[in-house]
Amino acid sequence: MIPRMPTRRSAAAVLAVGVCSTGAAVAAVLLPAALGSAVNGVVAGATVPWAALWLCAALTAAEVLLDATAAVVGGTTTAGFAARMRTRALDQVLRAEPRHAQAVPAGDLTTRLTANAPDAAAAPVTAAGAVAGVLLPLGGLTGLFLVDVWTALALLAGFPAVLVLLRTFTRRTADASAGYQAEQSVLAARLTEALDGAATIRAAGTGAREYARILEPLAALGTHGRRTWAVYGSASARSAVLLPLLTVLVVGVAGLRLSAGAIDIGGLVAASRYAMLAVGIGSLTGALGSLQRSRTAARRLAPLLALPAVPHRSLDLPPDGRGTLELRGVDVVRDGAYVLRDVGFTVPGGTSVAVVGRSGSGKSVLAAVAGRLTDPDAGTVVLDGVPLDGVEPVRLRHEVSYAFARPALAGATVEEAIAFGVPRPSPGAVRAAARAAAADFVELLPHGFHTPTAGAPLSGGEYQRLGLARAFAHRGRLMILDDATSGLDTVTERRVRRELDGLAGTTTRLIVAHKLSAAAGADQVVWLEGGTVRGVGRHDDLWADPAYRSVFHAPAHQDAAGTGAEEAPRPPGGKERV
Repeated sequence: MIPRMPTRRSAAAVLAVGVCSTGAAVAAVLLPAALGSAVNGVVAGATVPWAALWLCAALTAAEVLLDATAAVVGGTTTAGFAARMRTRALDQVLRAEPRHAQAVPAGDLTTRLTANAPDAAAAPVTAAGAVAGVLLPLGGLTGLFLVDVWTALALLAGFPAVLVLLRTFTRRTADASAGYQAEQSVLAARLTEALDGAATIRAAGTGAREYARILEPLAALGTHGRRTWAVYGSASARSAVLLPLLTVLVVGVAGLRLSAGAIDIGGLVAASRYAMLAVGIGSLTGALGSLQRSRTAARRLAPLLALPAVPHRSLDLPPDGRGTLELRGVDVVRDGAYVLRDVGFTVPGGTSVAVVGRSGSGKSVLAAVAGRLTDPDAGTVVLDGVPLDGVEPVRLRHEVSYAFARPALAGATVEEAIAFGVPRPSPGAVRAAARAAAADFVELLPHGFHTPTAGAPLSGGEYQRLGLARAFAHRGRLMILDDATSGLDTVTERRVRRELDGLAGTTTRLIVAHKLSAAAGADQVVWLEGGTVRGVGRHDDLWADPAYRSVFHAPAHQDAAGTGAEEAPRPPGGKERV
């Protein structure tokens, strides 16, 4: 399967490549006849056959120019098509629900976008050029029939061997390409995992083990690579023997026909040239190999291009809404087990709610559902009276801001990282957001807000504060903090909490909390246990329950599977509910 071209311009360029390649092939097919006519004129000796000579020169120039044009247009078209294919695939990944997009590991995704996309993108141009590769041997064979039937029959006698060579090459190339690309993805995925966990690997002293694990696919990669080159080498060696033998056979028969008076000198010259064109079918091996790589690469890109965008019904949020959030009977199922089950509560607009519970109780999944980073398998999430699945995703992102425990900082500089996703951000707004997140340290960086994020010497808590600053800069009617203050010291956390409290009445705040102070400072608390809501109310009221207190003060001997931590229930039959 080859992905379709996205624009008319690309289609026109590929058509131009096909026209130029076909024109060059036609010129090459006409040239032997013109050359034979010129030779006959010279042998006759009456006058110089200027017309035939000029025709030969014109056909030669046309073939060279058209081939060059096809190469230039084809190269630029393939590069542009590859860029658009990467953009389209990445756009599908970003538009899809995160859990669907994350089914492909980061390293494998990188390989598909960087290595596989150019191979897949080369298919249209390669196919257009292959037309000329077919016309040349067909034209050569037709020319031989016109010159002399016996020379053509001599060539046809050897064609079955050429066809077997092409079929074997195509099949083996497909197998080798598929294996090579698969191992390439495994290597990239393992390398990405190791880079993400470099500090853990260093702390555990397992660098040598990880080094061996990452490089383990190299053996299989080398095997597939050698197999690919062996296939090409075998095909080239057989072509180097078979095709010249066919040419010699045709020329030999043409010589016999010349001695018998059946053809003239010009016919012999034309026959030798047509024989060279006819046996050029072996040059199709390169095009066939490229098309097989394109086909394999396209199969690897197909899952990305087929990722469904998050659906919506183009509903609008009320302009005067204050961010009232409602969850009604929400179920989320993963791998056949409930992560959230029948979760329902209401957060009045402009208030704050702390979501608490033991590890694994479903807090982060609830935070993702509340802002539609994932959809529930059952139930409804409503913001200001409008179901989230009815709001256009880009519009929703302007109304819901997130901060995470481990934020990813996109953007070339710290200022761009804070403003990422904010429409028309001003420097003043970016700096105000940094102050709200207690990110005063930015002024101490080598270039302040213009410091490149890649080289900024940031701690974990400073990363969190920049993530919080981005949430403040992006603030809409709903702000969701998924354990976003876990790395802050007590004093800094209080500063951030005061800023969050200052949003009362204008922005609803949903805070996934592990700290007692966050729950105590919220207007209400949602207490999760085993994926279900065990209690909703003010912190002071819930504190009377020993089980609630144990969420924050678990006994030293109690682990995550101890009292109060229930196993996630499974739906009937163990199957996922839709």
